[in-house]
Amino acid sequence: MTDVVALRTFVEELVRAGMRAVVVCPGSRSTPLALALRAHPGLRVRVLLDERSAGFFALGLARASGRATGVLVTSGTAAANLLPAAVEATLGRVPLVLLTADRPPELRDRGAPQAIDQVGLFGTHAKWSVDLPLFDGTPETRRHVRSVAGRAVATALAGPAGAVHLNLPFREPLIPDGDLRPHEAMDGEPSRSFTDVLAGPRTLGASDLADLAMRLAAARRGLIVAGPQADPALPAALARLAEATGFPVLADPLSGCRCGPHDRSRVVARGDLLCRPGAWRDAHAPDLVVRFGAIPTSKPMLALLEDAAPDQLVVDGDGGYREPALLPTTFVHADAAITATALADAIATLPGVASQPAHAWLDGWLAADHAADVALRAWLAEVEGRGEAFEGAPFAYLGELLPDGAILWAGSSMPVRDLDAWLPGSARAIRPLANRGANGIDGVVSSALGAAAAGVGQVALVVGDLSFLHDLNALVAAKLHGLSATVVLVNNDGGGIFSFLPQAAADAPAVGLPAHYEELFGTPHGIDLGPIVEALGAVHRPVEAGGLRAALAESLVATGVNVLELRTQRARNVELHREAAAAVAVALAELRA
Repeated sequence: MTDVVALRTFVEELVRAGMRAVVVCPGSRSTPLALALRAHPGLRVRVLLDERSAGFFALGLARASGRATGVLVTSGTAAANLLPAAVEATLGRVPLVLLTADRPPELRDRGAPQAIDQVGLFGTHAKWSVDLPLFDGTPETRRHVRSVAGRAVATALAGPAGAVHLNLPFREPLIPDGDLRPHEAMDGEPSRSFTDVLAGPRTLGASDLADLAMRLAAARRGLIVAGPQADPALPAALARLAEATGFPVLADPLSGCRCGPHDRSRVVARGDLLCRPGAWRDAHAPDLVVRFGAIPTSKPMLALLEDAAPDQLVVDGDGGYREPALLPTTFVHADAAITATALADAIATLPGVASQPAHAWLDGWLAADHAADVALRAWLAEVEGRGEAFEGAPFAYLGELLPDGAILWAGSSMPVRDLDAWLPGSARAIRPLANRGANGIDGVVSSALGAAAAGVGQVALVVGDLSFLHDLNALVAAKLHGLSATVVLVNNDGGGIFSFLPQAAADAPAVGLPAHYEELFGTPHGIDLGPIVEALGAVHRPVEAGGLRAALAESLVATGVNVLELRTQRARNVELHREAAAAVAVALAELRA
C-alpha cells in the first residue's frame, strides 16, 4: 500500500516550492496522488477529461500566472498525450511539471495492461526527468520524494523555464489508508522546505559591459529588436536603452513592449510592414541589431536581418542560442532588463554621446511607423465600409477594446502574423500571448482557457478554423469550470496560411500543383461548427464584417465562452493582405518624395 506520509509530504513540498494549481485527468493508477493533491488546501485542482487538452490548459495557466503548474495523468497512452505540451513548454520557456502515474516495476515490460515505457518518455523535451520509487514508507524514500518535489518546481522555473517530468509508480491497492491532508508538523520532519533554491540573475562584468556600450555607441543605424519574452521589467529598460542610443525599438506584439504604460515614444509597432521589400526598406538597412527575447514573429524582419547582415547582439539571460538567421552573433548571457539598463547608463557617460544631435535615423523609423499606422487605419475603414470580412480586423478592434490587464491570445499560423501586423500600440497593459515555442496549431484553445483559469484578466482568443477543430474538446473545460472568454473563430474553411505560400502558386504543374492544392493544403472541411460549439456549452454567434466591432464589445462584458464566427475567403484574404501592404508602401513612398 502507498505510504500516506510520503504522499502528503510530496504534495506539501510542491506547494512550498510555489505550485498553486494542478490539472488532473481521471484515471485509476493515479488515484493516490490525485486524492493527495485534492486534499491540500493550498492547491486549486481542476479536472479535465482529455490529457492532451489538459497539458495545454496547464501550460496556458502557467504562462499567464508565471507559476509552475502541474498536470497529473494515469499510465499508458495518457502519459504520451502530454508530449505536445511538453514540447511547447520547454521551447516556449513555460514552467510545467508533468506528473505521470505508472505501473510498479514488476508489471513493466511484461504485457500488463496500460503499461508502456514511461521512463524518460519526453526525452530532450523535459529539462529534468525522474523515475521515482514506490512510496514504500521508509525514511529514505520519504526524504527522497520530498527533495525531488521541491527540486522539480525549482527546475521548471529556473531559466530557461520548461517542462519537468516526474514518473510515479503505484502498486495496488490504490486507495490510501490514512489522512491525506497536510499535517502541521510535516510528520516529524522540519517545517521548512526540504529543498530551497536561491538563484540570482546573470550579470556582465564591467569590462564586457563597457565593450558592448562602445559597440552600440559607434553604430549609426542601430535597431533594438524586442522579440517574444515574458519579463515585465524589460519594456521600461528597453525604453531607456532606446533613449540612450537613438535606436528605434521594433516591438513584436509578444514582447510586452508594444502595449503598456511604459515610455513607448521610440517603439515601432508596424515593423512587419516596414520591413517588407521596397525602396524604404532598402534605404533603412541597419548596421547593428541588438535583440532581446526570442526570434520575432515577422518573417520580413528576419529577412531584413539576413539581407543586411548587421553586427548582431542577442541578449538572453537564460543562456540560449536562439538565432535562426545564421548570422555572426555575440550572445550576451546576462539578464536582459538589467543589461539594457546598465548599457543605457554606460552609453550616457561616454564622451560626446550626450551632445549628439537628434538622431535622424530614429526619426525616420518613427515617421514611417506613423505613416504606416495612418495608412492601415484608413484602409481598414474602407474595407469595413465595403462590408468585407478581413482576418486582421479582430486584432485592430481588440487593440482598441480590451481593458488593462486583458490577455489577447493569438492562434498559431495566420492569426499570430495578423496580430503582429494589426495590433496597434497602446498605453493599456494588454498582454498578447501565443504558443510560439514550437508554433503548433494544436492546443491553442486549451492554452487560452488555461490562461482564463489563472484569473489575471479578461481573455480574448483569435483562432483559425483548423486549429479550432484540433482542440474542440477544450470547450469542455470551460463548461466544467465556469470559465469566460471571447473567441473569434476566423473560418476560411481550411488552411488559410498556405494561400500565402509557394504551394498555392498556379505555375507549379510539375509537382502536381495546383491540381492537388485543395486536397493536400487547402483542406476544406465544410463543417458547420455552430451546433458543435453549442453542444459543448459555449455560445455561438455568426458575425458579419460590419458587426464585428460591436459583437466584440458585447462579448467582452459577457460571461461564459462566446464564439464569434467570422467567415472569410482564403483567396480574397490574400488579396486583402496585399492591398494593405500596398497602401503602406504608398505611404512610405510619399515620405521619401
